Amino acid sequence: MPLSYPKLRVARPTDNILLVKQFYCDGLGLQVLSSFTDHQGFDGVMLGHPQAPYHLEFTHQQGHRVGRAPTADNLLVFYLPHAVEWQAAVQRMLDHGYAAVPAYNPYWDERGRTFEDPDGYRVVLQQAAWDL
Repeated sequence: MPLSYPKLRVARPTDNILLVKQFYCDGLGLQVLSSFTDHQGFDGVMLGHPQAPYHLEFTHQQGHRVGRAPTADNLLVFYLPHAVEWQAAVQRMLDHGYAAVPAYNPYWDERGRTFEDPDGYRVVLQQAAWDL
């Protein structure tokens, strides 16, 4: 029997679920895969692409504050190997009003652009193949 690979869910709380959803959907082009309201005091949304082996989940617990990212080096890195695809992704972020920020680690500025979401977490659009 061949091995299967797990799907990855990155889950993170937020105080700004609507702004975060807008950043990742409008800016990055992710889609709403699922959502829920008042599930044992939590609201949430899952974002991604239907065929991708990952998705992002953002939750908000009613009456609870989580604050901003603890450092500027909390990253999600999206590898986009084709220059045209990478430029389109960067332009989409800019067109939706998200300005690039200098990367905390200058390595990411060599072949990528970094953007900060409404919670202070950062997304790198890296113009490179993932060769690992």
